[in-house]
Amino acid sequence: MQLPARFRYIVVEGPIGAGKTSLAQRLASRLSAELVLEAPEENPFLRRFYEEPARHALATQLFFLFQRVQQLRDLKQIDLFTGIIVSDFLFDKDALFARLNLADDELHLYQQIYGQLAPQAPVPDLVIYLQASHRKLAERVKRRDIAYERNIEERYLGRLADEYQRFFYRFDSAPLLIVNCDRLNFVDEQADFDLLLRRISEMKGPRAFFSKGA
Repeated sequence: MQLPARFRYIVVEGPIGAGKTSLAQRLASRLSAELVLEAPEENPFLRRFYEEPARHALATQLFFLFQRVQQLRDLKQIDLFTGIIVSDFLFDKDALFARLNLADDELHLYQQIYGQLAPQAPVPDLVIYLQASHRKLAERVKRRDIAYERNIEERYLGRLADEYQRFFYRFDSAPLLIVNCDRLNFVDEQADFDLLLRRISEMKGPRAFFSKGA
């Protein structure tokens, strides 16, 4: 199944462990799309952040900010009229992590830098928000066993999931498909992936919700 031609720039978003990168990779492969991914493994502060959050939050956040600014600058060079782009991050959500992790004075500094650097990002034709319970997120993070994620606490994943829900509750910048993926496996279950493609194809309004059995 091919998606409607109007979906040229698709963003997959969700908290740590939701499966956004895996889904973005599979969508890009299916659609023969350009793939733009976050690269958390390149952030030298990330492991230290999970060990000592208060000490390393600002450095971690600023590294990601500079990284994403560069990625979006590169993205603007891609011709959206001749190709399809699939990405696993939405630039607008960068501030979500800043509010969650930074002290007030650090947040103020971050916001000043953000205001100076933030590029005019292209607006996605579709955002897929992967929603999952904090227990499911913790289970998936533990199962994939990435070295820099081993110190992530389930409590932090719960706070992060709540922040994502608040963010997307107000989000209206692009069409949004909210996917409860607690019982969906888009990597290993072909039927789940095909069902998602069908739900995307059927989208008509600015917002829709999808879960297994719904």
